This record gives sequence, C-alpha cells and structure tokens, in this order.
Amino acid sequence: MYQFFCDSNCELWHTTVNELGINVINMPYVMDGEEKLYDLGKEHDFKAFFDHMKNGGTPKTTALNEFAYADYFEPVLARGEDIYYISFSHQMSGTFNSMKLAIDKLKEKYPDREIRVKDSKSISLGSGFITYYGALKYREGATMDELDAYFDDLIAHTDVYFAVDDLTYLYRGGRVSGVSRVIGTLLNIKPVLHVDSDGKIVNVSKEKGFKKAIAYMFAQLKAKGTELDKYNVYVLHADNEEPANGLVSTIQATYPNANVLMQPIGPVIGAHCGPGTVGLIFHSNAR
Repeated sequence: MYQFFCDSNCELWHTTVNELGINVINMPYVMDGEEKLYDLGKEHDFKAFFDHMKNGGTPKTTALNEFAYADYFEPVLARGEDIYYISFSHQMSGTFNSMKLAIDKLKEKYPDREIRVKDSKSISLGSGFITYYGALKYREGATMDELDAYFDDLIAHTDVYFAVDDLTYLYRGGRVSGVSRVIGTLLNIKPVLHVDSDGKIVNVSKEKGFKKAIAYMFAQLKAKGTELDKYNVYVLHADNEEPANGLVSTIQATYPNANVLMQPIGPVIGAHCGPGTVGLIFHSNAR
C-alpha cells in the first residue's frame, strides 16, 4: 500500500485535495520577513496579498529544508506504507535538493519502503490538473507503475499559459531586463508565458495590450485543445476577475460541453507573476 502526495504549488483547491484524500506538502513563501505556508486557499486572503504587492510588498519564495520533508514522509514510512509524490517542476526550485537529501536518509532508515517522486514538469494548476487526474487513478487502485505510465502521457498533453499584466514582477525575477521592462511598459506590451516540455517557463508571445494577450491564449486552446469535454479547463487570475470571467465565458460559448473552472492564483506562484496575471490550463494535442 502507498500514500499519494502532492505539494501546494499545484494549487488544487483545499476542498478538492480533502475529497480525494491527497497528502499535501505545503510550500513556503515570505512576506515582510514572515514565512508562511500556502494552505490551498483554506484561510488565505488573496486580495490582501495582491494589494500588498501593488503597494510595494515584495514576497519571496523559499525552499523547504530536508527536515521538513522528513516530517511529511517519515510517519507514512514508519507505519509500513510507501509514498508516491507528484511534484511541481524540478526546473523551478532548489527545494528538490533538500528533498533528495531527506529521501536518501529515509531510505537508509526504511530500506524496505519505496519513495517515488514524479516531476509533473508544470506549475500552478498545470501541476494541479495532472495531480487531480492522477489522484482519481490512485483512488481506483492504480499501482505506482500504472501511475507512472499514466502521468507520462498526461504530462505531455497538459498545456499551461499565463498572460502577465505588469512587467515589474518578471523584472524582479530576472525574466526580463530593465530596458525591456521600461520599453514594454511604455508600449503596453503584455508577455504570454508557457510551460515547455522540460518544465521551464518560456516567453512565447509579446502582445500589445492585455486583451490581445488573452486572445492569444484562447487561440492556443482552439488550435491545440483536445478532449475538452473529458478534462477540466482551468482559468486562473491574480486579483483580475474581469478578463478571467470574460475568458471563461468565451470558452463556454465555444465549447458548451467543457467544464470550465476559475480559481485565484496562490501566493507562491503569484510572487513571481504578480497581480493582474491570467492563466489558462487545458488538455492539448501536445505540450
């Protein structure tokens, strides 16, 4: 028997993970010198978080240490169960170095137990999308090997796009230069980011105006979306409901059989993309 784990960077809603019986590793961020753990929306004030950013607050993400990982994993191993952890992209954080140290020590202590880690090669509800459908397979009784095969296919068909409204936060994170930030802001350039097949965030378009950036994402859904009546479509926003609602309405009008869900972007992801961001996640013909 094994336990199914995810982390809060997958941004599945707290009620969903509870209903599915998923174990959650809560990922940290720091605001005003205070470390907090994202609770998947259970007690989080999203508007206050993004308002603070708009007023000059600069949240930072941090890595869990190896002892924190051990605290999550060891009780499961101690009672004789194995672990399957579907994680956010390993390309995006140094936290997995600490995780590996913890796992290596736990394997020495519990040599008969298995800890398997699967990289979703995605972030936010891209990782959540993959986690959600994997958890359904887990509940149906899938073995670890069966989950591996299922994830290999699903990961390759999960598309994630973000339209960023304010270049300030990409500049702080080193994703655009100071010159690009100034020129882009003056020209009202809105970048569209995509999570590629390696799990890296890449800039795929620079649109003049936020409406065109949203339209670009919808065009990707139309061009690449598959089985939209089978898999959820997620629209995300960082305190920017109006364009997010508009995107939801457009998708529903075009694909009346699609189950379109809207959700706020959490603080760990929001610390990097900034307020105003809108995201789109869907099942595609190829990432």
